Amino acid sequence: MANLNVNIGNLQLKNPVMTASGTFGYGIEFADFVDLTQIGGIFVKGTTIEHREGNPYPRMAETPAGMLNAVGLQNKGADYFANNIYPNIKDIDTHMIVNVSGSTVETYVECAEKIAALDKIPAIELNISCPNVKHGGMAFGVTCAGAAEVVRAVRKVYPKTLIVKLSPNVTDVTEIARAVEAEGADAVSLINTLLGMAIDAEKRKPILSTVTGGLSGPCVKPIALRMVWQTYNAVKIPIIGLGGISNWKDAVEFMLAGSSAIQIGTYNFVDPAISVKTVEGINDYLDKHGFKSVTEIIGALEV
Repeated sequence: MANLNVNIGNLQLKNPVMTASGTFGYGIEFADFVDLTQIGGIFVKGTTIEHREGNPYPRMAETPAGMLNAVGLQNKGADYFANNIYPNIKDIDTHMIVNVSGSTVETYVECAEKIAALDKIPAIELNISCPNVKHGGMAFGVTCAGAAEVVRAVRKVYPKTLIVKLSPNVTDVTEIARAVEAEGADAVSLINTLLGMAIDAEKRKPILSTVTGGLSGPCVKPIALRMVWQTYNAVKIPIIGLGGISNWKDAVEFMLAGSSAIQIGTYNFVDPAISVKTVEGINDYLDKHGFKSVTEIIGALEV
């Protein structure tokens, strides 16, 4: 068996397969379907400082080879997470990572401080790129100045591993990646969802209550691969790749393009055990090709 250990900043993972925020709940919801301890890390659903009801229904729509969502970061807030969720997940033998969102720099900072106080949460994923929120996330993630501002502020108060999730809804993702790297990000994760929409032709109305939403699933994979490869050639910090990964082969492709680790998102809804199956598939691939460590394939694409 090959060595599957990888590092994301100071975070040491038992393997490079993780689950994406918003697609795996708080992990415990999937415990009946998969051994959570076999996953490299679990990114729990988006957390804000305040309670959020999210967007009105309908807020999900199927698309060819993917789905649209406009959930709008529904959650009960950072205090509820600390008091009610954290005690139930803190002893799971994998890395539990919180996705942090905000509507202002101040609320990002406040939420990051709350999560930093939780001993067994070793990292946060700063969501500066969510296209479902009318105020905040989108604005920060699409300009270098906005991205740098929020990362700079959070870095001052957050001492653990800081991962910044990048938006694909930009002209040049490498500029944003360089900006957050310069402000102290330990790693970047990409891509978040692409902005899309769906229409009901019979009713002549949009399907989502918000008209537009975030597109994910296999349909976005070629775009995500391209952005990961571009970013790998632009920054020195580790990359966590995601976007349309539905099997071990997809995961290997992302690692060849430059990802040190990957996240599986939408496909968790299709196969709740896909994360563990992907770990096994990566190991089989490494053994088949004679690699002793998974780190040997990171950025190993021959161009």
